[in-house]
Amino acid sequence: MTKSGYPYPPDEFDVAVPGGAPVGVHRAPRSGWSSAWPFLLVAVVCAAVAWGGINLLSGGDDPAEASGDASPSVSASASASGEPSGDASGEAPAPSSSPSAEAQYPGDPAHANKSAETIIGVYNNGGDGMSGMAGTVATNLAAAGFEGEIHPLDTGAESGPARDSVTENTVLYGGDRADTATAVAQALGVKPANVQASDEVAAHPSEGIWVILVTPPTSG
Repeated sequence: MTKSGYPYPPDEFDVAVPGGAPVGVHRAPRSGWSSAWPFLLVAVVCAAVAWGGINLLSGGDDPAEASGDASPSVSASASASGEPSGDASGEAPAPSSSPSAEAQYPGDPAHANKSAETIIGVYNNGGDGMSGMAGTVATNLAAAGFEGEIHPLDTGAESGPARDSVTENTVLYGGDRADTATAVAQALGVKPANVQASDEVAAHPSEGIWVILVTPPTSG
């Protein structure tokens, strides 16, 4: 460019140096964008580095999960503590039965005292339809090894059980005769819940066990 076409006044940069070239030349003013884009580039790079660092520290999980905002999922199985959990339908699990929940006889028939010192009263509480049943049961108990006296009577007899005092075949015992009462009940098919201790039997002058019949026994 010739001096006639140079738009700027002379200054120290126009001083000639060996070789004839000027020290410097004037340049056109820089635009605002050319000054700002390096800073924007640095901001973008820093943001990307920060995001990568967060993902690295959180093990690659969703930030929402890492912050604890995610809702817990419903588990389909029971917890390790043994507490039962409902299924996805919201219905409670049906209770399971176990042998330990069933009624047990109060004594051990292997230790029953079937000797002559055990006196048994067999009482008919079934009305006319059970006529003679007490005698039949007394005979069957003797055949099962019970050696003591067996009294076939009707309920309401003196010192015996009141009429209609029970609604199912029942064996009552006094004192420590639980083992013998259990042996009697098993011989006659009386269920465990109907073998019970009784103060009335304990107070009886001779009989230590009462058999009260409402229906014919299932065995014996």
